[in-house]
Amino acid sequence: MLEQSATDPKRLKVLASNYLHGVDLSSIDDAWEIVSRVHEGKQHFSGECYLAHVLEVASTLASMHLDLDTVLAGLLHGVLKEGITVEELEKKFGKDVALIVEGSTRITKVRYNSRILNQAENIRKMLLAIAEDIRVLLVKLADRLVDMFLLGKVDRVQQVEVARETMDLYAPLASRLGIDWLKQELEDYSFKFLYPEEHSELSSKLESSLGERQKYVDEVITILQGKLAANNIKPMRIVGRPKHLYSIYKKLVVQNITLDRVYDKVAFRIITNTVNECYEVLGTVHANWAPVPGRIKDFISAPKTNNYQSMHTTVVGPRDHFIEIQIRTEEMDLVAQEGVAAHWAYKEGQNISSKDAKLCHELKKLVSSLQDVEDPREFLDSVKGELYHPDVYALTPTGEVKEFPLGSCPIDFAYSIHTEVGDHCVGAKVNSRQVPLKYRLQSGDIVEIITSTSQVPRRGWLDLVKTGRARARIRSWFRREEKEKALKLGREICEREIRKHDTTLKKMIKSGHIRLLLKELRCNSLDDMLVKVGNGSITVQTLVKALLPPDMRQESETASVDLLPEGLTTTQGGQSVRPEKQEKTGVKIDGVDGMLVKVSQCCQPVPGDSIVGFITVGRGVSVHRADCANLLRLDPKRWLDVSWSGVVEKQFKVAIHITTEDRRGVFADVSGVISHDNANIVEMSAYTTPDNFAEFNVSLEVDNLVHLNILLQHLRQLSSVITVRRV
Repeated sequence: MLEQSATDPKRLKVLASNYLHGVDLSSIDDAWEIVSRVHEGKQHFSGECYLAHVLEVASTLASMHLDLDTVLAGLLHGVLKEGITVEELEKKFGKDVALIVEGSTRITKVRYNSRILNQAENIRKMLLAIAEDIRVLLVKLADRLVDMFLLGKVDRVQQVEVARETMDLYAPLASRLGIDWLKQELEDYSFKFLYPEEHSELSSKLESSLGERQKYVDEVITILQGKLAANNIKPMRIVGRPKHLYSIYKKLVVQNITLDRVYDKVAFRIITNTVNECYEVLGTVHANWAPVPGRIKDFISAPKTNNYQSMHTTVVGPRDHFIEIQIRTEEMDLVAQEGVAAHWAYKEGQNISSKDAKLCHELKKLVSSLQDVEDPREFLDSVKGELYHPDVYALTPTGEVKEFPLGSCPIDFAYSIHTEVGDHCVGAKVNSRQVPLKYRLQSGDIVEIITSTSQVPRRGWLDLVKTGRARARIRSWFRREEKEKALKLGREICEREIRKHDTTLKKMIKSGHIRLLLKELRCNSLDDMLVKVGNGSITVQTLVKALLPPDMRQESETASVDLLPEGLTTTQGGQSVRPEKQEKTGVKIDGVDGMLVKVSQCCQPVPGDSIVGFITVGRGVSVHRADCANLLRLDPKRWLDVSWSGVVEKQFKVAIHITTEDRRGVFADVSGVISHDNANIVEMSAYTTPDNFAEFNVSLEVDNLVHLNILLQHLRQLSSVITVRRV
């Protein structure tokens, strides 16, 4: 695909000169000099020459008739990784070029050993850059399209990874910009690499029926021309085009039908001279062919948020085949194909249009709605949920169109207006009739949201909403609420413990001693410490120890409950029973004289687990997890109340089971996460299954339940991991 010379930007300059009339293009030569120098001998990930890659990206942007700054940014989009600074670019090419290049540069520094964390962070930063300048996205889309041309030259794992990201992120973003041809190209290439067998089979079948379809297209166009002429309507042109492969494949999957039952494999487009003619054409079509109920959509009077305008209808055409017909003017057709690039706001001498301004505002709302989502998986899910293909178009009472996925409810509508409206939504009126919050919105509904200052989000709302924006805002509200509760509880606990030392929080803040306490507890601020105490991340025992002067801590530790060799301790009459070997963690057993205590190996409890003691015959007390199946089968009369006591500094053994994809390097990935989290592998066994999965049984040593849960969370974040569970 990369046919132009890797050492000559002449073709790029010709493309740019065809539409950038009177613009000095010498800056392309200046950019090429930098690109040639820093990328000399470098290769694209496909193995192709990297210079050819950047030329193709810039040429794609030029073929879209974008401004010179965007074309230059496409040419320079990889130089920041090669040592060129943003300041150098700004000095040479101006602030806009520098910012676009900076925003569109891939972030390759690995921040953590989980791919999903890296992907989430990269997407977050890209979305922020897009909100500042939408041209960042145009460069990223052109870059990704050129990548897809060469995806057949890399291994299968990378093909699937890149194609999945393209299908989930870049194709929907192209749709958001209204660039239909680019969206279709990205979807079809992704389809090819994600489902190669289905792609090959569908391509072959459609190719074999090409002649028959073309004959049908010619027949329908002839009929349409005759019917319109009979009504004195002379459209500019009528075209029939085959639907792209992925849209046909989606229809096969969603409707669970075979290809021979997909009648609307071809979409017809009628281009008129005026808006009035659009409606006249629609009337003529419906007068001759029966329309399919529910398939008539008027995006002319109510445009999509990406500025798309057209009339859609599906009718029962010749030979009883369903055919889709789109009716629009020449200008509407240009916008439908090129989207935001059709009348680009940044072209020299032009001001941003109100339609483009609205589109930029929508993208900024998308970024804003995702800023508070911290969990990487939740963030990626929210992005995908927000970039849905809309199936429902509802309106505000003032006529503003809102787009939603199928199954959306009034709560989704409320959050699309504003977070405050969503948080206080108590009901809705749809078409002047009050409906419950679980009502499913339909296209054409006019929705009025009813609010109350006393209303707050409910957890049940998460089961009703469909949009990523609504889900993210609801979760954000609950996080704030939980943080406020933890802050209040943490303050009460801290003030109570601090008063025991004849001081107060205010006095500690005024004297500066609070800084020492924060440093001791590894907290960034006072609120951070209070929240961690309130939610249990910092235990009361840890807080008490940190409040003691250094010279008193040794005495406190000496007087604390000590461990038996198994890492546990007992108490007798309030006094600790101290064995010869002393450790700093323990289990407190209420009302029992000093006894031998052992951690049960059947369930392997760790500090933080709910535990129960069981009096054995001749072997002291065995400590089980409260949910241990073996314990539940034992005599409850011999159960004892026990609890963890002391500061745990001993490691405890625990077993976990991991299921992953069977691929090269997965063993190293799993071991790397365990090592990174300072857990010790005691024993590990692995085997593969006939379903191409890998199963790991791992025996570990961890500090406590918090340590274990963090480790399990990090293991689950590995892209190849399917399930992780404690045995």
